[in-house]
Amino acid sequence: MDLTFSEEQDELRKVVRAFLARHSGEAAVRRLAADPHGLDAVVWRRMATELGLQGLAIPEEYGGSGFGYVDLGIVFEEAGRALLCAPYFATVALAAEALLRCDDEQARADLLPGIASGATVATLALTEENGRWDETGIGLTAGDDNRLTGVKTYVPDGHLADLFLVAARTASGISLFAVEADAPGLTRTLLPTLDQTRKQARVEFRDTPARLIGTEGTAWPALRRTLATASVLLAAEQVGGAAAALDTAVSYARIRVQYGRPIGSFQGVKHKCADMLTEIESARSAAYGGLWALDAGDETRTAIAAALAQAFCSEAFTKVAGDSIQVHGGIGFTWEHPAHLYLKRAKSSEVLLGTPAYHRELLAARLGI
Repeated sequence: MDLTFSEEQDELRKVVRAFLARHSGEAAVRRLAADPHGLDAVVWRRMATELGLQGLAIPEEYGGSGFGYVDLGIVFEEAGRALLCAPYFATVALAAEALLRCDDEQARADLLPGIASGATVATLALTEENGRWDETGIGLTAGDDNRLTGVKTYVPDGHLADLFLVAARTASGISLFAVEADAPGLTRTLLPTLDQTRKQARVEFRDTPARLIGTEGTAWPALRRTLATASVLLAAEQVGGAAAALDTAVSYARIRVQYGRPIGSFQGVKHKCADMLTEIESARSAAYGGLWALDAGDETRTAIAAALAQAFCSEAFTKVAGDSIQVHGGIGFTWEHPAHLYLKRAKSSEVLLGTPAYHRELLAARLGI
């Protein structure tokens, strides 16, 4: 296996970074974070039509480009670096992946082209009030006529999604359903969150008609694989965010003068920055290992790599973002400085797919410990 990036992948990184530098700078992030809608429709459309980001890893027969997970991971890393305010994670890492993993060719043909073109914002509605990301946490029910009753919460970008993929419990087991945003009986409420750059919603279903995806009662294996993939992609995003936090800290340490010399020349600051770099490089190795496992198609290795990546990268991003504030000193604690935006993203990402402790439990179980 080649564990290096190709020239094409390096160029993809440059193109995505340049695009996000123009359209996801600090001013744009702050504007969208303060906006209850939280999406620039023009930028979202350009991401799809000019760069093909929403359909990058979707097969060509469904309107995508058919690239691999390593390529997709590059995009997520750059999105994390720019704190992209868009439903990219919800649509691509969760919803599109769930459709690709389900055993329903007609559903893929019907729903994936809209995602690939940028016309459809989609999300996965899995967690409920218990906050669990496993099979036992699913309590929302579906009747014999495929009508859903119950509540999903902490749904990423659920306030603006056009399409919900909903995990529900039926007489046969866990099943997956597709629900359009305008379906009768569906109501959604934007939740107050620490991280305003990635919004979440509470979605209530009251006898809401839904479309069964795949075979009833067989959805959990596909959802489990979806969550593993999403964990790796989130880890890549966390690496990007941590790298940006380190860059700002190092830049500040070079120009901030104290006692007649740049603070970066003091041993304590140098050691802190070096420790941050060590954390990031270790996290990067974990995330990249997960991406290559995904492309290799080894289910066992992917499950292990996903749990490892999410357990480590979550804590690494939070530590680096916090240390970056420390390096910045008093200014780092102010609203006007962007350092707090990275810390908030780090804290929300740390629990988005389950806590680091939860992923360590998964890792231990998958290793047979």
